[in-house]
Amino acid sequence: MTKRLGGVLAPVVTTFGPDGALDLAAFRANIRAHLAAGLNGVVLCGSTGENPLVDDAERRALVEAARAEVPKDRWLIIATGAESTRQVLARNADAARLGADAALVVSPHYYTPSMTIDVLRAHYRAVADAAPLPILVYNIPKYTHFVFPPALIGELATHRNVIGMKDSSGDLELLKQYLVHQSDRFTVLTGAGHLLAEGMEAGARGGILAVSLFAGALAVATHDHMVRGDRAAAAATQATLFPMAKEIVGVMGVPAIKVALDKVGLHGGAPRGPLLPLDAAGVSRVEALLAEAGLLAGAGA
Repeated sequence: MTKRLGGVLAPVVTTFGPDGALDLAAFRANIRAHLAAGLNGVVLCGSTGENPLVDDAERRALVEAARAEVPKDRWLIIATGAESTRQVLARNADAARLGADAALVVSPHYYTPSMTIDVLRAHYRAVADAAPLPILVYNIPKYTHFVFPPALIGELATHRNVIGMKDSSGDLELLKQYLVHQSDRFTVLTGAGHLLAEGMEAGARGGILAVSLFAGALAVATHDHMVRGDRAAAAATQATLFPMAKEIVGVMGVPAIKVALDKVGLHGGAPRGPLLPLDAAGVSRVEALLAEAGLLAGAGA
């Protein structure tokens, strides 16, 4: 693959219609808007994409829809992690067949006490050995309830099919432990929008950032300022991103992210059960945060 992994990528939401089925027209419209904002690609069915709530047939439909919108010079990545090694292999086969560029693989975590480094090593080696497309490791302790071992990243970073990782820990010191293993062929991306500039200062090559879904231009500007070495400008745009990334993404989560998309003129809609739509107080807080950043549609943005 000739394109370089890096920049800002959007972990897109999964859009549903009033009947609860996929709304692929809204999904494709969002992708077009994200790419127009300068993002370097999209990630489907990640945490922000309601990963555990989307079945495999829907995943296939989402990849097909996204592939029609994402040009070959941008990234189309799908999260394929599952509790079963067998299911990850099947999802990776589907993803490759439908034209995805890479797969983002979160650790199995239902049997958390059993997820020793030996178990994780066996799982990821089986996945990477069989993968018909490149693999990224996904560290998100908020949902897995454990930290992916940095030593194991060091091993996986040398595998021919493992091209990078996303670290959504929000822990800058942990990110630095992963960055030790970065190389020309293995890229570390942050998943923490409030730490994009700091993560890049430490060496990360960009991020897969939920805040970029509704603040794409700000996220891209922060990245680009850092690439150019303009740390003062990066600090300014990062300061605007910070409260939205911390509160809308980090505290309120998917329902709030979907409200934010609606409020900036894109397509969010309702989450899928058991998640509930954001309450009135939450909606007001999202509006206030967007207005402070100059992003609220119709409010001079």
